[in-house]
Amino acid sequence: MAGKWRLTVDEAFCASHQLRNYNGKCEHLHGHNFGVTVEVEGTRLDPAVELLVDFGELKRLTREAVGALDHSHLNGLPAFAEHNPSSENLARHLYREIRDRLVVAAPHARLVSVSVSEKGTSRATYLED
Repeated sequence: MAGKWRLTVDEAFCASHQLRNYNGKCEHLHGHNFGVTVEVEGTRLDPAVELLVDFGELKRLTREAVGALDHSHLNGLPAFAEHNPSSENLARHLYREIRDRLVVAAPHARLVSVSVSEKGTSRATYLED
């Protein structure tokens, strides 16, 4: 039976947003310290260093994607002009941003999921088949 490795890194960012058409208090301007968890996996290690992806590289790719959102008003960003900046949509947006970076940096690794939390007790996870 063939095995595989799964790596996980965590990052965070601060931002404000408003949920359009929410009909509740989250429709008003407010902010969060968002948490982001990124998971990648693969079945083959780099033969020279025996790593799936260097943690430093994975963190760098994640920071690049998250950095574009940090200390911003999410509703004002082009990515959320037509979509609410909900945790669900943030997870999808970050998944696609990180996936595109990972393909170049570590083509033998596959992005599994990106999770975004507004609080430590609630999180939205996005993944693709």
